[in-house]
Amino acid sequence: MAPVFALAMPEDIERIVELRNATGEKLTREFGHGHWSHLVKRETVASNLEKSRIYVLRERGRIVGTLRLQLKKPSEYDRGWFTWARRPVFLYDMAVDPARQRRGLGRTCIEGAIRAARAWPADALRLDAYDHPAGAGPFYEKCGFRETSRRVFFRAPIIYYEMMLALET
Repeated sequence: MAPVFALAMPEDIERIVELRNATGEKLTREFGHGHWSHLVKRETVASNLEKSRIYVLRERGRIVGTLRLQLKKPSEYDRGWFTWARRPVFLYDMAVDPARQRRGLGRTCIEGAIRAARAWPADALRLDAYDHPAGAGPFYEKCGFRETSRRVFFRAPIIYYEMMLALET
């Protein structure tokens, strides 16, 4: 049975918190303490569910991936770092269950995010990744994103990416 990418529901909050924390803990074990090491709280995910669109990837009914899409530009992003777009969407908080990584689920999440962004409708999908071995930059590049800028934000080196989207007619 193929994984299913869909909007998260309030009853998914606990599993999303668990999944994001497990992902952060795995990165901390592999790469040491960093910005990825903070624990996500239930209240944060609940607030994000109200302000943005959180998606989950279910495999046999269990949530194995998640990400969040939002129209609001992150305050640290400068429009000049990106290609002009009328309506960009920003991707945040992507996580795949550490026990299920390297099996194509991350790519499935990105494909779902692209479909969701086009349906919004958006003409660009933007995100950032740590410029560090713990960062997912090479993964995003394999998924078709292109690097647009590099900056240091709160002492963390960041790479900014975008994917221009052809709107479906």
